[in-house]
Amino acid sequence: MSADVRFVAIGDSFTEGVGDELPDGTPRGWADLVAQGWADGLGRPIEYANLAIRGRLAWPIVDGQLEAALALRPTHLSFNGGGNDMLRPRTPLDRIADAFDQVLRRCDEEGVKMILLSGADPTAGLPLGPMIRRRGDQLSAVVERRLGGRTDVVRALNWPDRELALGPFWAPDRLHMNARGHHRVAARVLTELGMDPDPAWWDLPAEDTQAGERLRGAAYYREHVGPWIRRRVTRTSSGDNRVAKFADWQRITPRGMPASS
Repeated sequence: MSADVRFVAIGDSFTEGVGDELPDGTPRGWADLVAQGWADGLGRPIEYANLAIRGRLAWPIVDGQLEAALALRPTHLSFNGGGNDMLRPRTPLDRIADAFDQVLRRCDEEGVKMILLSGADPTAGLPLGPMIRRRGDQLSAVVERRLGGRTDVVRALNWPDRELALGPFWAPDRLHMNARGHHRVAARVLTELGMDPDPAWWDLPAEDTQAGERLRGAAYYREHVGPWIRRRVTRTSSGDNRVAKFADWQRITPRGMPASS
């Protein structure tokens, strides 16, 4: 029997799951957690694909992932983008917001329900944090105005979550969430979908998040900021030569149910 929920996720490192790595190094992240929580909540299998690739700007996400995602004929499509654009002060906010418009327009045309996410706010731990936060606030306002009264769009807005912006929810690079942060985002998405997530997901104990060592001062800049600057100078991306984690449907069964059911 085919699943009646077919959920595909597109985006950048936030949706790929960077910062929430499994023991083998594979990123998990909020979208994987949502897929499992959705199947558990329904008590039946769903289909799940994840085309997100780290380092992508908003429009390259749309240009490189949207049509491939829609070709899978999903029932639901999640989109987040703009986080990498926020680090580039010259990128016009309206141009980023246009990408959200395009995703919504194509979802409307294909009869797909859009799940809109805003990323969490990393700026408390970043250089130039106030500037990035200001641009993030402005982009959130622009996108909200564009959506207007579209109550049919599922909104999981993480940028305004002040608790999620705190250090214990973030990986050592301060730019990506750790497992604790990804679980909190997954709980928000599932709630907006009408599911009841595990209450513990909203605030996992810090010792369960594999937070890792947090570098400070010159060590932090050498380990995390320097490589980002080098990629900017050389016009390369952390996502170069990477492919989608799940480019085709994965059957996600409720925990405790045989995979063949």
